[in-house]
Amino acid sequence: MPSKAADSLAERLLDKGLISERQLAAAQAESDRTAASLPRVMTRMGIVTESEMASHLSEITGAPHVTLSTYDLKPDVLELVSEELARSHEVVPLLRIGDRLVLAMADPQDVPAIDAVSRQTGLSINAAVATESEIRRALAEHYGSAEVNAIIDTIEYDPRQAQDEEAAAQAVEDDAPVVRLVNALISQALAERASDIHVEPDPKKVCVRMRVDGVLHEVSSPPRFAHASIISRLKIMAGMDIAERRVPQDGRMMAKLDNREIDIRVSTIPTVHGEKAVLRLLDPTNAQTDLGSLGMDEGVLSSFRSEVHQPHGIVLVTGPTGSGKSTTLYAALREIRSPEKNITTIEEPVEYRLSGVQQIQVNTKAGLTFASGLRSILRQDPDVIMVGEIRDLETAEIAVRAALTGHLVLSTLHTNDAPSAATRLIDMGVPQFLVASPILGVLGQRLLRAVCPHCAKPVGLPAEIREEMGELADGEFVRGRGCPACKNTGYKGRIGAFEWMVPNEDIRQMIMQKAPSSDLRSAAVRAGMKTMRRDALRKAASGITTVDEVLRTTARDRC
Repeated sequence: MPSKAADSLAERLLDKGLISERQLAAAQAESDRTAASLPRVMTRMGIVTESEMASHLSEITGAPHVTLSTYDLKPDVLELVSEELARSHEVVPLLRIGDRLVLAMADPQDVPAIDAVSRQTGLSINAAVATESEIRRALAEHYGSAEVNAIIDTIEYDPRQAQDEEAAAQAVEDDAPVVRLVNALISQALAERASDIHVEPDPKKVCVRMRVDGVLHEVSSPPRFAHASIISRLKIMAGMDIAERRVPQDGRMMAKLDNREIDIRVSTIPTVHGEKAVLRLLDPTNAQTDLGSLGMDEGVLSSFRSEVHQPHGIVLVTGPTGSGKSTTLYAALREIRSPEKNITTIEEPVEYRLSGVQQIQVNTKAGLTFASGLRSILRQDPDVIMVGEIRDLETAEIAVRAALTGHLVLSTLHTNDAPSAATRLIDMGVPQFLVASPILGVLGQRLLRAVCPHCAKPVGLPAEIREEMGELADGEFVRGRGCPACKNTGYKGRIGAFEWMVPNEDIRQMIMQKAPSSDLRSAAVRAGMKTMRRDALRKAASGITTVDEVLRTTARDRC
């Protein structure tokens, strides 16, 4: 029998026109079949969003609607509820007030969960409403570290495995603590929005670090004798050869977070202390990013959009590894894809899947390189070609000639700034007359850590940078104090800093004359290009990032 709260919820959603009678009937049938509450079923079926459901439940039940990331969850409060109970009922203890415990729940009318927590703690329960995704992230984040440390404590020393990597590899499938440890580390990384996990051997320990918002930090230190078993477990999961330890290997695996699959690329390499493994976590939601949310100012965004809609020519995105180039290219492809266009990519690897786009992955062992794949694509009647990276003369020449013969080409280059792209192509061996003509624009970019909105506070402008700021010196500068939402870093998330060079006739002539990149840069600034440093300083003056972050990621302008 549905509860009164469920009846009230259904009536409310029907009255507001948020669901149909048919959707309600389907959700109710699924609720009866699975014994899951109606609110959970509706959100999991996508009938109502999680945030909408939390708001409605809060108004119906009177339970407050909370945002878990803003709470400083205390260890002594978390310990009141066992991890097993918290995970099984998906609840998070927020705070204790006397003999009452405030409990975050996706469904504040989940009586079995309230009764179970009350029995275990001996406290009365006050329910608060949070989204199911927030609760799962909080469970993974706050119980995650404790879980990892608890698992590490259970890993027992085995002299045979510690000295014989072959024995460790053979035993790892039955080594439950190591299996649970690897799973817990991946869950923790997903919860903390990490992009990479590094498992590094050290003479005395195994160092596990995670890269969050572009910065590595150590999260745990399993004992040194567990190293071989951890690496072997990762190799098994990634489909790699566990017996081969002398050469680098690559593999992949899948993980799930909030009902979405995360692709994980695994790379191992031999070091003097043993094999090091790096896991790159590829969240498919990154491929759903729109151009407008990358952080370009209105002028750059408008011009960039205009050029990627051109019928032919080449648009380049430049920057070092990890500067967001792929995300920008995927956003551009999402912008221009349509049933009327044949869009094909050649990538190494294919990081995200895009519907409506034909994606090819480089396979060097099979003879499928960027160059050979690009030649084949040109025989497939393409309108738009995306080349993951131009890294050699053959690929560069084919890409440039494709842009000259009626195709739009999008690609990346590893250069420090936008003007260096032309000189880089010429240095590769592409004739300057081929470089000068087809370039529609070059986007240089970096990623800056964004200030945590929950703990940002105003700060003064350092005197040493006041002169460089110029008219921006009167901006609203902030810095994060550090809070639970940002793990006391003061930063949460990242935003792009960009410079966008659209070659005019003067710049094209300079390219033809093999002018150095410094001269091209000066000409681009005269033509109206705002430098990456200037764009980053503008974001600092707007309170989006900090001056420290600008100084860390960008070089001072010399033009």
